[in-house]
Amino acid sequence: MKHVLRGTGTAIVTPFKADGSVDYDAFRKLVDLQLEGGVEMLVPLGSTGENPTITPQERHEIFRWMVEYVDHRAVVIAGTGTNDTRTSIEYTREAMQLGADAALIVTPYYNKPTPNGLFEHFKAVADVGLPVVMYNVPGRTGLNMNAETTLRCAEIENVYAIKEASADLAQCMEIINHAPQKFNLLSGEDNLTVPLISLGAKGVISVASNVVPREFSRMVRFALAGQFEEAKALHYELLELMKVNFIESNPGPVKAALAMRGLIHEYYRLPLVPVKPESKKRIKEVLEHLDAVIMEEAEA
Repeated sequence: MKHVLRGTGTAIVTPFKADGSVDYDAFRKLVDLQLEGGVEMLVPLGSTGENPTITPQERHEIFRWMVEYVDHRAVVIAGTGTNDTRTSIEYTREAMQLGADAALIVTPYYNKPTPNGLFEHFKAVADVGLPVVMYNVPGRTGLNMNAETTLRCAEIENVYAIKEASADLAQCMEIINHAPQKFNLLSGEDNLTVPLISLGAKGVISVASNVVPREFSRMVRFALAGQFEEAKALHYELLELMKVNFIESNPGPVKAALAMRGLIHEYYRLPLVPVKPESKKRIKEVLEHLDAVIMEEAEA
């Protein structure tokens, strides 16, 4: 799994129709774009996939469809983590039965477990048998899993990676420096991907790659190959897109960008709503500038 859970993973959005149902025609376009763009991992029903408003029946169908449609062309990491260990186990077992390659398990939100509680949570989910990618995202959960706890959890059988979205470079370095050989750190912050790879991270689970999978995955491959001048050039080319994706709560901006590309309709489930007009204007400006740069490079 160390050699599988690396590269670019896209935290793929969940497209909806006007009636609120899942839009599988749009989903197909998005997955095709990712595969053609060279991403190595697809992550359905993470935060970007509006996980909290997906019903159990929809979750089952999304995982089933994703596994069947991807058909081993990329690693499928199913977002099965919740703040209830029993439910996380149930969803993870379901994802394993449906053929997912791994599970993304967020640190439990709202109930704020202790370090021992976090360890027992991840151990219980890992006991299902599906490889686990832990997910530390303090901005959403209200809880930061520190390096000591992460390293303890990294010793658990079937725990192979962490998506680290704390934006704490010191914490990330501590994990990378002391992790067991089987364990990878993946950036959970798009704009820290290249810096973290330079320090030993093995990739990213990205929001921006929804929109520019080819360019983003090239950046990551350059960085993993030690070609940091090339990676740095792409980093700065994509930086404004990385930033604008968080001008409002994710996935609002990235869904707006994908709608501008004609890939999805811009529908959400409450409590999420469309981004404000001024945010949409800025997203459009960033996309237009990026398109011009990409076209100029293609013609050069």
